[in-house]
Amino acid sequence: MNDRRDFKGYFGAEPAPCWPDGKQLAVSFVVNVEEGAELSIGDGDPRNESTYEIREEVEGAPDPCMETHFAYGTRQGYARIAGAFDSYGVKATFSTCGRVAERSPWLMRDIVARGHEVSCHGWLWQRHAHMTRTEEEAIIERTHAAIKAACGVAPVGWHTRSAPSVNTRDLLIGRGDFLYDSDVYDDDIPRMAGGHVILPYAFDTNDMRFSPGGGFVQARDFSDYVIGAFDRLLAEGEGAARMMSIGLHLRLIGRPGRIGGLEDVLAHICAHDDVWIAPRREIAACWAEAQRAEA
Repeated sequence: MNDRRDFKGYFGAEPAPCWPDGKQLAVSFVVNVEEGAELSIGDGDPRNESTYEIREEVEGAPDPCMETHFAYGTRQGYARIAGAFDSYGVKATFSTCGRVAERSPWLMRDIVARGHEVSCHGWLWQRHAHMTRTEEEAIIERTHAAIKAACGVAPVGWHTRSAPSVNTRDLLIGRGDFLYDSDVYDDDIPRMAGGHVILPYAFDTNDMRFSPGGGFVQARDFSDYVIGAFDRLLAEGEGAARMMSIGLHLRLIGRPGRIGGLEDVLAHICAHDDVWIAPRREIAACWAEAQRAEA
């Protein structure tokens, strides 16, 4: 059987650590910026977004209630998250939808001014699985252009909401201006597709689990789980390459009852000298250079 899926990965031959200054673990904080790009009839979309802290969807009419749930992220959540990063000198990747960049350029300017990376997260907060190749190509171009215009810096990374299409990676590679994508969840180690870097992402070490049924309720639920994962990966990083992704959302971890969980995670990780915390563009560039050196 010519299986299109790779179930083996690096099994039995994991690459050695290659992070700067002999660090054992690369840690990537990813803040998903989707506020204003969620589906909204009020914004001319065909339906309203239904995924949030409530399980309810208004059909056939604008939903001002859901719009304000999302707007909390930019009005309050962002400042708390950015302030926490500043307190610990941490630089993150803000994975941003194109429509957010277009309608909130002030936010993009502030993110860049603080030294963070802004990467692409689709035009809208939507899956790409059913898109035609032509449709998706146009969306990738529109997203890239909007973020470049708002930030003054061209993005080099891409991450689709959950399900990319079978064409997504080929389209990104074909453009030549994307260094990496994060559309995989199957490893703790990056890999290459030719000269293109694939950085794994994670839904477990992610504040999305504050959503109903996700398992996180108190701030310590988030910090306990993430710190446990960090400690394990750090130990494994003594002998093999390891990367950790910590996923955040402005409207989730940015709430006053949850932000302490992020602060506890930052305090724990930053107390370790053998960890490299970096934006994904730097992790991808480091990995690509290490693979070229071994070739």
